[in-house]
Amino acid sequence: MSEKKTNFAVVGISGRGSGMLENFLAIPGVRVVAVCDKYEDRAKNGVEIVERETGETPDMYLDYKEMLKRDDFEGLLVFTTWITHSRIAVDAMRAGKHVAMEVGGAASIEECWQLVRTSEETGKYCMLLENCCYDRNEMALFNMVKQGIFGEIVHLEGGYRHDLRSEICHGRENRHGRLYNFMNRNGELYPTHQLGPIAKVIDINRGNRFLTLCSMASKSRGLNEWLRKNEVEGYDITEYPFNQGDVVTTMIKCANGETVVLHHDCSVPRPYSRNYVIEGTKGIYSEDQDSCGAVYLDEFGDDEWVPFKDGLRDKYEHPLWKKYVIDGVKRGHGGMDYLVLSAFAESVIEGHEPPIDVYDTATWMAITCLSEQSVAMGSMPVPVPDFTNGMWIDREPFHRGIYTVNEVCEEAFEKYQIATEDGE
Repeated sequence: MSEKKTNFAVVGISGRGSGMLENFLAIPGVRVVAVCDKYEDRAKNGVEIVERETGETPDMYLDYKEMLKRDDFEGLLVFTTWITHSRIAVDAMRAGKHVAMEVGGAASIEECWQLVRTSEETGKYCMLLENCCYDRNEMALFNMVKQGIFGEIVHLEGGYRHDLRSEICHGRENRHGRLYNFMNRNGELYPTHQLGPIAKVIDINRGNRFLTLCSMASKSRGLNEWLRKNEVEGYDITEYPFNQGDVVTTMIKCANGETVVLHHDCSVPRPYSRNYVIEGTKGIYSEDQDSCGAVYLDEFGDDEWVPFKDGLRDKYEHPLWKKYVIDGVKRGHGGMDYLVLSAFAESVIEGHEPPIDVYDTATWMAITCLSEQSVAMGSMPVPVPDFTNGMWIDREPFHRGIYTVNEVCEEAFEKYQIATEDGE
């Protein structure tokens, strides 16, 4: 990445936003000149983070629209609540800024179309910061798929299975937005952590697309049970009739015939899992078979799972992670936060489309509101819009680089002298 300094701004300095700001400031070429949050204490924290990490003092704002009037920064990072990401992104693109925004589902299909149309009209990027596309395991598995190790892919599964009862129930105290979503919505609220890697594996928006989905939600009991056990008697939401089902299952059919199953599961006790499954004509990967997942392939010749860490991940390590390990893995969810932020920074600094573009962003986010519709209609199938307007059949070439997640661009790593063959 170029060492020239490029100016950025950040809005949303929550717990997540402050951590991402720290990671972003560690990227060569990045300079943050302004920070914003509607809560003054959080905005001040953003200023302090920049000062501590760089020795420079950014300007502070409580209103992002005032910050967008500036013409001295090129990119905006958005770490606000789920229901505000898109409107801020649209305003930023109209103000001439490239945008990266944290993950979360869309509230409406119109919201997704606004992102696409605004990006097309302004020529500004809109990248969803889906860090799981850059997880070490996901990237190695992506490499295996592209090498044909699993054969032709026929089915995939994934999800967000994470016990978040305390975080959800204490949303008001922590100023966290999940609570109000669980109170009022019912669907696949947080689809992109595994849908992003899945979509890239099966070429969604570049030769393939999602056609239809249907979702089913269980009853809601987990949050009330947790509140009865952990909160004082008379706590005002202990008996609140939460709308969000404890477990939501979504099935998606693809144009090329693959099926995808997603699980959302945050309000009952369980270990963390993204529940990743890749099933092809030559074998299968299952995340939950071992601490790091396990693989079964025809070529193994016996009916046993092989732990993914037992040589397979090293053999098929993505060249980006080979480079990353040598350079030194940075902080942030095992290192993937730094990589996804670096991908956005490079796209702005070098002036090329990001590896997760506005069509990916809209398609992945749309799963939330579509699943809400399906649940509300008794799990009826609903169509998934084609945000590319037919271009998925014959897209323009994507930028080939080290952060590309449409293909493994081994030639991009030649200058780093990183061996990319035979696991050497």
